[in-house]
Amino acid sequence: MIFNKLKKLALVTFVSLSAIPTMGQDILARQAPIDKKMKAVDSVVLSRLVQIEQLENPAADLYEDWNNKYAHKATVLPDTFRIDLRNFCMPTTNRVVTSNFGRRWGRQHKGIDVKVYIGDTIRAAFSGKVRMVRYDGKGYGKYVVIRHGNGLETIYGHMSKQLVDEDQLVEAGDPIGLGGNTGRSTGSHLHFETRLCGVALNPAIFFDFRNQDVVGDYYMFYRSRHDHESELANRLRGAGSGRDDMAQNDDDVELSVAAPEAKYTKDVKFHKVTAGETLSSIARKRGTTVDALCKLNRIGKRIRLMPGQILKYN
Repeated sequence: MIFNKLKKLALVTFVSLSAIPTMGQDILARQAPIDKKMKAVDSVVLSRLVQIEQLENPAADLYEDWNNKYAHKATVLPDTFRIDLRNFCMPTTNRVVTSNFGRRWGRQHKGIDVKVYIGDTIRAAFSGKVRMVRYDGKGYGKYVVIRHGNGLETIYGHMSKQLVDEDQLVEAGDPIGLGGNTGRSTGSHLHFETRLCGVALNPAIFFDFRNQDVVGDYYMFYRSRHDHESELANRLRGAGSGRDDMAQNDDDVELSVAAPEAKYTKDVKFHKVTAGETLSSIARKRGTTVDALCKLNRIGKRIRLMPGQILKYN
């Protein structure tokens, strides 16, 4: 009797022990979908945190700090850096560059001057965060500094009025000020700077004011080539570069590869956005398609159009 009980107990124990791995596998199997969901949640949370960080401190990997104490502070430039020029907006619809980047009157001119009139709307070139809104009577006058997620900082000087506040988030195309003649200025114009790590780069390398366009979706910056490309950009897109019969030499060809010129023709037509217009309504009005507008202007279908924004439509 005792032997039979011991035999039965041993059998039950063996069956129970044999079942443990199976139960463990069942638990792991049930846990797997939960783990996948948690990983998905973690990814969403992480992505959201990255977005928040980018909003709070754009291009934080390039800049050591965020403060409102200085207009610019030069740090070490990377040897190479790819700058995203998509989803841009020209800061002004005016096309006339009156002064180039570079040596001027015995000193270095760190930006370009574009003819604007007092009261003309000045817009953010890219989305970003306003770092400074100040007045400098001996220099920029009323100016605004914006740091962008693509690594650039843009400076807008000599305005008659600033329309944004420090630490404010702005979208490309948002009005940030009005054209003026404040500070060290001899006539109404926009002084426009583009800086990387606080170092002034020639805006003509990126922006073609005459054609209201940028040079491409991306610009590859090489520190060793900037001075050379800056000079060539002035010849192609700077003040006095509007001669359609200008001979093209080897240097011009070289730059057209690094930063191609948006060829100007009198057939290019533009549409000025008015309040309430959409890409669809503009496409219908101009006899084109939304896809064509997006491709021609290098914008997405969900872009928020701003009154006064200029779009090519042919």
